[in-house]
This record gives sequence, structure tokens and C-alpha cells, in this order.
Amino acid sequence: MKLYVQIPCLNEEQTLPLVLESIPSTIPGVDEIRVLVVDDGSTDRTAEVARSYGAEVLRHPRTMGLARSFRDGVDHALAHGADIVVNTDGDNQYPQDRIPDLVWPVIAGQADVVIGDRQTSTIAHFSPFKKAMQRFGSRVVSFAAGTDLPDAASGFRAYSRAALLRLNVVTQFSYCMETIIQAGNKRLAITSLQIVTNAKTRESRLFKNQWQHMYLSGRAISRSYLMYRPNVILGWIGVPMLLAGLVPFVRFLVYWFMGDGDGHVQSLIFGSAMLVGALLTFALLVIVDLQRTNRILLEESLERIKSMQYEDARREPATAADLAGELPDELAGETALAS
Repeated sequence: MKLYVQIPCLNEEQTLPLVLESIPSTIPGVDEIRVLVVDDGSTDRTAEVARSYGAEVLRHPRTMGLARSFRDGVDHALAHGADIVVNTDGDNQYPQDRIPDLVWPVIAGQADVVIGDRQTSTIAHFSPFKKAMQRFGSRVVSFAAGTDLPDAASGFRAYSRAALLRLNVVTQFSYCMETIIQAGNKRLAITSLQIVTNAKTRESRLFKNQWQHMYLSGRAISRSYLMYRPNVILGWIGVPMLLAGLVPFVRFLVYWFMGDGDGHVQSLIFGSAMLVGALLTFALLVIVDLQRTNRILLEESLERIKSMQYEDARREPATAADLAGELPDELAGETALAS
């Protein structure tokens, strides 16, 4: 069994050695451990430091963001035969010595995704507001995913190969929320592992402030939820509109039967508007349900394509670019264009 530990990095020259030195060299049940550093357009010596520790380096010519770094790292790991992929950060936030505990549920077949629970309520440098928002955000994600996770924003995770073949990252912000919602709605087994984070080394570079983080996270959650449960949102819109349209109609009919309908035409107009809105909402619900069916079929086809692609790659000998751990020139160009 082959394990890839991938580390998305952006200018982590100072802290990356702490991460690389603490990654276990052996893990029970794992035959081979490989470390992959995804250098997201760093301007310091991040890539050189990673190579000096024997890590593979996948480098973006410009900064692409955390979600793209995660996706490219997963593609590289799967193409090189990874059975399990662990994601950790280059700022040494997470305890790398807990990686054996993190991957064990996957090795034992008990989980497809394992998430490190940072126990955010105990982190000293988190403000009370941030702790409250972390709890609220985790509850929202858990609801959207149909699961129960105490720390949905944690980036310390282990994924099985089968799970990664089924997950598709499309957001530009962060993969954390999206992959949980996808995994939950695809009925993958998700579990948590309590961890204690290391001392803070720097401020987050993923967002400028907590408000921006909340906005971007909320947008990613809403988009992912709409992909998998549009009927819930449209139902909550359409049913109230239907009731709001029927009540004025009933009111008008009551007065009409009493012979006083002429003075209550406004109820008829308002009810008609609400009923038209409800009709349009339910028509849209039919359309999005058909689209959801098509998306499921496309995702199943994509899963089979990726499975065949990566299985073929496992049988092919490594190229010079693979051995160097770099993106081929043409792929690097495509990566830059995709931004």
C-alpha cells in the first residue's frame, strides 16, 4: 500500500523543514510513503527546501490557490499509484506524528475520509468569535453533508483512493467544505480524529480577515449544497409561495360567495402573482432535478475514466518529468491558462 503525504505550500521556506522532519518514515500497514510538496508559485526557496529533504515537488508557475493545489496534488498522487492521500499544511499547524492514526481507519476499511478535529474550542489564539463561527460553520457543513463533523474546516485529512476517484473539486477557494459535502452526499464513510495543533507560526494566507473567510466559505457551501440538494432549497421557496397564493384566493372566493367580491380584487391579483411564482419555482425544480440526474451520470462516467487513466499510469514507466517531480511544460502551461 502506497501513501502520499501532500503539502500545498506558498512561501513556506521557514516552516516547511519542521513539517518534513516530523512526517513518519514508517507506518504499520503502509509499504511506501512518499512526500509531495505542491509549490503554488512561491517566490522563496520552498521548492529547493522540499527537494533537499527528498520530497517530490509539483510547482505552479503562478499562484493558483489552495483548491487547485489540492486537485493537482491528488492527480499526481493517483497517477503515481497512491492508495491513500494525506493532506497537511506547510505552516506546521498539524501534528504530523498523528498521520499513522489518521490513515488507520482508511487502511482498516472503516472510513473513506478521515478529518483531523483540531478541537477549536481549546485553541488559545482563536478568538471567541472565531471559535463560535467555526462551530456554526461545521454544523452548517454537517447538515449539508448529512453527517456530523466537529471541525469541517480542518485541512489535516486522509482520503482513500476510491474516495478521490469519486470526488471532483470545482471551487476556486478551498476544497475543505466542498469535498465534505460531496463525500456526504455520495454516501462515503467520513470520520474524525481528535488532534492537538502545534503552536501558531504565521497568519493565514488563505483569506485577509475572518469576514472574508466567512463570505468565501458560505459561497462555497451554498454552491456545493445546490449541486446536490436543489430540491430542498427550491421546495422551501415554492411551497410558501404556493400557500401565499392560495390564501388570498380562498379569501376572495369567500367574499365572492357572500356577494362582496368586487371590493377584493386585489386579493385575486396578489394570489395570482404568488401562484405564478410557485409554478415557475416548481418548473425550475423539475429542470434542476433532470440536471442533477445528468450530473450523476457524468460523475459516474468521469469516475470510470479517471480509474482507467490512473490504472494505466500505474503500469507505465515513470518519465523524466515524473522522476523530477515537476509538471511537464505543456501541463504547466495549461495550469496557468486555467487560472
